[in-house]
Amino acid sequence: MMVTDRGRAGGALLDEARAAAVAGVDFIQLREKDLAGGALLELARALVAAVVGTAARVLVNGRPDVAVLAGAHGVHLPAAGLPVAAVRRAFPSLLVGASCHSEESARAAAAAGASLVLFGPVLASPGKEARAQGIEALARVVRAADADVYAIGGIDAEGAARALQAGARGVAAIRPFLRDAGGAVHALRRRLASEQA
Repeated sequence: MMVTDRGRAGGALLDEARAAAVAGVDFIQLREKDLAGGALLELARALVAAVVGTAARVLVNGRPDVAVLAGAHGVHLPAAGLPVAAVRRAFPSLLVGASCHSEESARAAAAAGASLVLFGPVLASPGKEARAQGIEALARVVRAADADVYAIGGIDAEGAARALQAGARGVAAIRPFLRDAGGAVHALRRRLASEQA
């Protein structure tokens, strides 16, 4: 999962998203929390258009209404965001992802109908070194949650391999996708394929 950060992408967010989608990224989470509704909707529509013809699915962070209006595939709910069950009922056509930071919250999100759980931070990342929960915690969440679990936090090729060994369905990241997102997807897929061979 590519998680966007247009402020750090140097104006190339849509190009990098397209490159990641063409390279085979599964999800692109539009996570631009500073944007007001209208601007977010405009960007979401542009992102959906940018990945047309690929298998990539667009998730809008925190705004199921914007996701529907933009024609996105789903919504990703922050840990302190809207309740999973309420969003699932109100927007049955959307995939619903949920950020979780504990085994209990992951189990609850899955039970409430989350299609996927984003768990982390798993490994140390800049500014969040003390909050890293580790691979063992990820493995416990995978066992506890009846949903696809994606690891986030400190994810590079080595971290991705460790996350999949712990049972994660996939990984999510921001930094690897800021420059040469297509190359980042290929590098991650090569590493993961070599682990599974």
